[in-house]
Amino acid sequence: MITLYVTPVAWGTPNLSPFCFKLEAYFRMVGLPYQVKMAELQKAPKGKVPYVEIDGQILSDSQFIIEHLKQKHGDTLDAKLTPEQQAVGHTIRRMLEECTYWYIVYMRWADDAGWRAYTPVVETMIPTVTGGPVPLAALRQRTLEILHAQGTGRHNMDEVQKLAKEDITALATLMGNKKFVLGDEPTSFDAVVYAFLVSIIANPVDTDFKQHTLSQENLVRYCARFKTRFFANWKPPETQAA
Repeated sequence: MITLYVTPVAWGTPNLSPFCFKLEAYFRMVGLPYQVKMAELQKAPKGKVPYVEIDGQILSDSQFIIEHLKQKHGDTLDAKLTPEQQAVGHTIRRMLEECTYWYIVYMRWADDAGWRAYTPVVETMIPTVTGGPVPLAALRQRTLEILHAQGTGRHNMDEVQKLAKEDITALATLMGNKKFVLGDEPTSFDAVVYAFLVSIIANPVDTDFKQHTLSQENLVRYCARFKTRFFANWKPPETQAA
């Protein structure tokens, strides 16, 4: 049994961290039994979520964990991909994880409306995840400083949304009429794509970024298809029997 350590469930999603969500999606796609527990960042090897316990070993970083599981259990999702498909999947994953992710962070932490919606979620995280009391204002300021250092925080809301919408347009164009990201059958890259799309759509704040994502009909159909296949029986952790 794998234990997946995550941040709290919110907004009707398995997890608001797309990286935690990505791992849970992957577990379901390959049929690995797992349980979900609240993370404690002081116990995380790299001080970030997600992290997992597998056979008594603590591992971190969602992609490193997936690669570990591929070596341990085999690669049933990606084994038949061509080198070109692998390259396309890698490019999409890196775009979402290294660019789109920061736009999601900006919408939650830097935009005032987004912060008001996200504050109740952060409040539930503080006691358990951070290991002690942290003032909300200080936590937000720390995140804004990280955003500024990374670069996204140097832009205004309109500029960030422009960049974010360009990512979504590229994703929708690459997916086209395919059932999944790379074809008729799902691959590990779909765990990433689904997690990020839901993280955008679930935000209760009605931004241009969210509306642009919802306007991509193929991506909306894709989300519904993925949910039906892999998350139809999902319930919040307190009642979940994964």
